[in-house]
Amino acid sequence: MFEKSVFDRELRLLDSLAPKGYNIGLHIRFTSPLMTFQTYDTEWLNYYTDNGYVLRDPVVAWGFATTGATRWSNKRLPDPFGIMKEAERFGLLYGATVSCGPISSRTIASVARADREFQDEEIKEIEQVVRRLHDMTEPPQELTKAQVEALKCIAGGDRHAAAAAKLGISESALKARLNSARQRLMARTTAEAIQRAKEYRLL
Repeated sequence: MFEKSVFDRELRLLDSLAPKGYNIGLHIRFTSPLMTFQTYDTEWLNYYTDNGYVLRDPVVAWGFATTGATRWSNKRLPDPFGIMKEAERFGLLYGATVSCGPISSRTIASVARADREFQDEEIKEIEQVVRRLHDMTEPPQELTKAQVEALKCIAGGDRHAAAAAKLGISESALKARLNSARQRLMARTTAEAIQRAKEYRLL
């Protein structure tokens, strides 16, 4: 079961290991990650987004083609568009990328610093953190019958009172079912839970 406090602790550890920030896309499916966390400088993130670099980023391409870890200085990382040089202008001078999970649900994380290359032990620790984050956010294979019924009612347009009446339960029981579904799907809102349940073909 996903525990937010444990998850947040892992992100703080990643923070301490990446002085110039990180970008992690968890369980990327059909090019869209289940969750994304970015702590790079906003100026770089905006520049990266405005230029559509994700489609040409050499470390993203490497992450989809390979699992494991590599430094950005790896000479076998082709960078025909000079994106790594652009990153240097924003203080991302040294970095490493970690990739794990099956190609159908890949997690790719990049970390950066400005002072020196990441050491082997640091990369190993970063890899372990990323794997733990990947494992704890594994999308569920199923929901309970009660969770599915509650989500279907709300997805169909019922308000809480109507949904509870339809299911023959109290409103508080309905809210408990929706809350447990949100937790199971790692969603902040019921609308987000419904969307994810549909994406995972659980509804």
